[in-house]
Amino acid sequence: MQLKELCSGLAILKTSVDLGMEVTGVSYDSRTVEPGELFVAMPGYETDGHRFISAAMKKGALCVLCERPPEDGTPYIQVDDSRRALAVIGANYFHHPAREMTMVGVTGTNGKTSTTYLLKGVLEQAAGAKVGLIGTNQNMIGSQVLHTERTTPESFELQRLFRQMADAGCTHVVMEVSSHALVLDRVYGVPFAVGIFTNLTQDHLDFHKTMEAYCDAKAILFQNCAVGVYNADDPWSGRLLQSAGCRRVSFGERSGDLRAENIRLSAGGVAFDAVENGSRVKIEVAIPGEFMVYNTLGVLAAAQVLGVPLRDSARVLRAAPHVKGRVEPVPTDGDYTILIDYAHTPDALENVLKAVRGFAKGRVVALFGCGGDRDRTKRPKMGRIGAALSDFAIITSDNPRTEDPAAIIADILPGVQETGTPYAVVENRVEAIHYAIDHALPGDVIVLCGKGHEDYQEINHQKHHLDEREVVAEYLALRRRKNG
Repeated sequence: MQLKELCSGLAILKTSVDLGMEVTGVSYDSRTVEPGELFVAMPGYETDGHRFISAAMKKGALCVLCERPPEDGTPYIQVDDSRRALAVIGANYFHHPAREMTMVGVTGTNGKTSTTYLLKGVLEQAAGAKVGLIGTNQNMIGSQVLHTERTTPESFELQRLFRQMADAGCTHVVMEVSSHALVLDRVYGVPFAVGIFTNLTQDHLDFHKTMEAYCDAKAILFQNCAVGVYNADDPWSGRLLQSAGCRRVSFGERSGDLRAENIRLSAGGVAFDAVENGSRVKIEVAIPGEFMVYNTLGVLAAAQVLGVPLRDSARVLRAAPHVKGRVEPVPTDGDYTILIDYAHTPDALENVLKAVRGFAKGRVVALFGCGGDRDRTKRPKMGRIGAALSDFAIITSDNPRTEDPAAIIADILPGVQETGTPYAVVENRVEAIHYAIDHALPGDVIVLCGKGHEDYQEINHQKHHLDEREVVAEYLALRRRKNG
């Protein structure tokens, strides 16, 4: 492909290269550059790609696309925003695959994963679509599972994935869109037919600094979609919609175009009547918790926008399986229950523990920690919520990353101690799970919070294998062997 084709649509400020030259590929990581490629130098959250221009050229890069012209005579193309340029270049390089499919983006603090999985199922089973999924748990092309490293890939990799999906016959893509991805232009230029906003609660303030900035990041999706489907009961929706130019469809329990009435919550899931313009459809989903009412309403509203009637969606949702790591039951050998949930924010922790309190016959035991190198202000809040909504709390490590796990726990404990709820500190997460099992009483519901679908623990930039399903199964087997 010629450079001028690759750079089509870019506002080039200055260049020292012949745009008629052929380029073999694109790289934005100097370590992966191949001869003849265009190297895109981007300012980053932790480092600046402009520092690695020399390294990229030594590996054979044809030229560099950058915001600041190199001073050493390196051939360059200058633009004012190389992050956005990478998104445009990616779409050009892979021949605009997103235009060949119906794109749906889901943003919000909590509920993105459940929403994408349920909507994928509705589109496949009620509309006969082949659906690509991009998200926290995994990426999927129809039923094919692909590994994922982050919720929303970098823009060039995202376009590569779109091309794979389009070539595989996908008609729709349902994807989680993180606030980081929106601010860092990973989805810049993606033609979203529908955007869904689930809710906004405290998270990622290490990156966004304020809730207002966090909300404004989410709002970018509604500035770049044809139809915005939003939670009318969420207090941040007003700010989110201020700059939205899309058609709007709302949902909620208290207000909205699509409302939930006669809500029934149980250990087996949620049931309610979906009401719209006087029509009423009974909805059942086998995932417990009032938060699932909102997630389901978002799915129903988006599916309607995409041409699926409420009754058809209801039929699919009645048989929808559990989403991995979301109130996921794990087999035990006694009269107690273990659930795994991804709850790693104050609001998510509150939601799952309130849901469990609604059906637990015995104690609610909450096992949780907080991630390292992230917003420290939420740690005592997590401690307060986790202890207040449980009968016994086990404070442990989550993903400490580069922080000392003991220091993270020390930040959590003031919130725990305010509540008066009995608790134990077991820093090692595996040992904490063992402790919870050893001290389980009949009727207890033990909720392992924070890891969810993850099968690793991140410590000092290294991912160590840790799948809580395996931890539980192996420990129960060990106890059986010991007991003969």
